[in-house]
Amino acid sequence: MKGVFIASVTALAISASMAQAADPAVVYDQAGKFDKSFNEGVYNGVKKYTSESGIQVREFEPKNEAQVEQGLRRLAKRGYSPIVAVGFNMTSAVEKVAKDFPNIQFSIIDSVIDLPNVQSIVFKEHEGSFLVGALAAMASKTDTVGFVGGMDIPLIRKFGCGYEQGVKYVAADATVLQNMTGSTGAAFNDPTKGSELAKSQFSQGVDVVFAAAGGTGIGVYQAAKDEGKLAIGVDSNQNYLQPGTMLTSMVKRVDLAAYNTYQSAADGSWKPGVVVLGLAEGGVDWALDDNNASLVTADMKSKIQDIRSKIISGDIKVHDYMSDNTCNY
Repeated sequence: MKGVFIASVTALAISASMAQAADPAVVYDQAGKFDKSFNEGVYNGVKKYTSESGIQVREFEPKNEAQVEQGLRRLAKRGYSPIVAVGFNMTSAVEKVAKDFPNIQFSIIDSVIDLPNVQSIVFKEHEGSFLVGALAAMASKTDTVGFVGGMDIPLIRKFGCGYEQGVKYVAADATVLQNMTGSTGAAFNDPTKGSELAKSQFSQGVDVVFAAAGGTGIGVYQAAKDEGKLAIGVDSNQNYLQPGTMLTSMVKRVDLAAYNTYQSAADGSWKPGVVVLGLAEGGVDWALDDNNASLVTADMKSKIQDIRSKIISGDIKVHDYMSDNTCNY
């Protein structure tokens, strides 16, 4: 009987641990999981976790803002945990639902919520943007480079400010033109407007443009290809989208954020609070692969690696726009 009892307890423990790990979920933002950028990065983390664990992650793609809270609430009611919420736009919805379901674990990417069952994952986008700004300055022949942001919010200004600092670090007299696409979430999914903004910048002498604009960036990259200019991708490694046009991509490891959430919940190490991922933590970086190798000389690569090391060591301090809502540096 003793052996049977031990076996039963063990089986219960295993099933309890499986239950904890077997019901992860994700709510993408409205751009959808195949946006070739931010959401797709998360999706890659989901795929990796499923491939390694055999556990399916329940996915929800809201079509409008109202569906975000509805989707989160439905998943929480059904006991899905942890739930990854993709993007700052979900802040108020996650806050409401997390309060109503204190036993469900939530991880939100790109926002900070102070609740005992919420993990807030934020990135040092300014560090990665500094790197690609430095590379843009090295590649530019006109000393004029551009930035196209998505929604005009502090988070996207943070990308633009880091980029500008990187440009000026390499070429103090360079000009950086910056445009935002719009003031609503739709600004992250407007390739036509992205193309128009990029062409306007090209007409003013820009020969390298960085887009931090989600799906809007697809239009920016196409315009760069059409006009023989260089472009820089964002979030996912987008070098493959326009080989020979994409100078690099500022990679933001949202895949890592999603994967780590599921893995830590499964092994019991998930904790609420703020997780910050910068260069030192492998959370942001620049991308070099076969698609852009011909555009990056050995000298450029060496200089970027040196700058990268100096940011990690603290020898180069990159101002974070969101620390004071200014780009004074």
